[in-house]
Amino acid sequence: MPRYAAIDIGSNSVRMMAAEVSHGELHILAQDRQVTRLGESVFRAGAISKDALDFLVANLSRMAAMYSRLDVIGVRAVATSAVRDARNQQEFLKRTSEATGTNVEIISGPEEARLIHLGVEARWPRPKERTLIVDVGGGSAELIISQSGQLIDAVSKPLGAVRLTEMFLKSDPAQPDELQRLMQYIDEKLEPFHQQHQPEKFDRVVATSATAAAIVSALNQVPRAKRDEADRLRASQSQVRELFAQLSRSDLAARRKITGIGPKRAEIIVAGTAVFLRALELFENRSFYYCAAGVRDGIIADLAARGVGRELSQLSKEQRSVVEAMARRYGVPLKHARQVAFLAHRLFEILQTVHQLPPAAGKLLEAAGYLHDIGHFVSNTGHHKHSAYLVANSDMPNFTGKERLTIAALCRFHRKSMPQAQHAEYQSLEPDARRQVLLLAPLLRIADALDRAHEQKVRDVTSALREGNLNLLVHAEDDINLELWSANEVAKTFKDVYGKSLTLQRARATRV
Repeated sequence: MPRYAAIDIGSNSVRMMAAEVSHGELHILAQDRQVTRLGESVFRAGAISKDALDFLVANLSRMAAMYSRLDVIGVRAVATSAVRDARNQQEFLKRTSEATGTNVEIISGPEEARLIHLGVEARWPRPKERTLIVDVGGGSAELIISQSGQLIDAVSKPLGAVRLTEMFLKSDPAQPDELQRLMQYIDEKLEPFHQQHQPEKFDRVVATSATAAAIVSALNQVPRAKRDEADRLRASQSQVRELFAQLSRSDLAARRKITGIGPKRAEIIVAGTAVFLRALELFENRSFYYCAAGVRDGIIADLAARGVGRELSQLSKEQRSVVEAMARRYGVPLKHARQVAFLAHRLFEILQTVHQLPPAAGKLLEAAGYLHDIGHFVSNTGHHKHSAYLVANSDMPNFTGKERLTIAALCRFHRKSMPQAQHAEYQSLEPDARRQVLLLAPLLRIADALDRAHEQKVRDVTSALREGNLNLLVHAEDDINLELWSANEVAKTFKDVYGKSLTLQRARATRV
């Protein structure tokens, strides 16, 4: 399955997540977070300070080293509210892009809201609810209305916890007049959105961000070390109001002692809690539920939905032209060649977590799908050997010599015996190429079996992993009993290689 990495450079902290996407679900491989307080200098002086930028860059380099070891095929790094307001954006972009190895984007408020919504839906889908999502970051707050998983409306307001603390809360503990001005400002910014959606009722309010996590953790006595347990916990409006009153009259030292609120969060928790409280009061909701999702989850869900990085495992336009021309030259029915190549690549994608080969290996398997039958041009007897000979001794522009020999070996072992020590063409390959041939040959055999009659009956193959068993669902409209039988027969070689059983069955037809 594809692996992606996301970096969210916020006004208060930077977060990194690397995850694998399987069946629409994110499986986190690595994550990290560091408080940077970029927003403090921006909201105070209009620019990111040198110390804050140096600290950020050092942490970005460390985070990039973490995800670079995980063979991710797509990375997106974004910066939000504080950087949108900073006058030294160009220096920021240059240094952070160098540290991450990818272009860092300064995204708009609406794009930030879209990514938050995608992240929440990826972590906690609610297909039958109308939801208000509230995210309070360091520089801005996003309010998002979601209906049955679809984003209906969203706004971004300058109501981040760091920004509001810098603007209004000069005393510790805050003075009554400071709190009054804070609340009036929050109301002023929320009122237009409230007026627009005042008649509407929401099935649930979902709160995201570290501030929401701190509130829920404090109210449910969840220590910071176990903050993951706070996901989907509830905080009632009355509880949030009481907590806000307690925080407002406490100094920093006292706030730091409250369970669930860390030493850095304690500095900005009063302002952040005020935003959540006023949102609940204005929209007359009794409570909110915390969701651990954020921009980073949305980035990864978006990369997966757009298929970013898939091109790394697919033939380029030029490479596809080469293999299709070879298939035509040797009289291979092009529809069959294309079908086997398509199915082989689908199996490569579906079973990525099993074979764990680099994406570029998918190109070689796809090419073998096009060329595995060209040996029939020489003789129907032992055509797999003839296919291998023709590929190994042909001029194939846009393929390296090593790639050509690997493709030839895949053609050689797409039927009959699997690679063994006595096979000279297999032993002559470099060790990594031998490993690729051994792991990919069963996939090519299954793909070929699924087009046994050369009639392209199979539309798609999807995975249905159940309790550790590898089960593939074959989608087709015609009778494919013979194809399924043949594919399950050759799937025995899969077990020989991987030590795991693989079964194929017909997917149930979906009713329109």
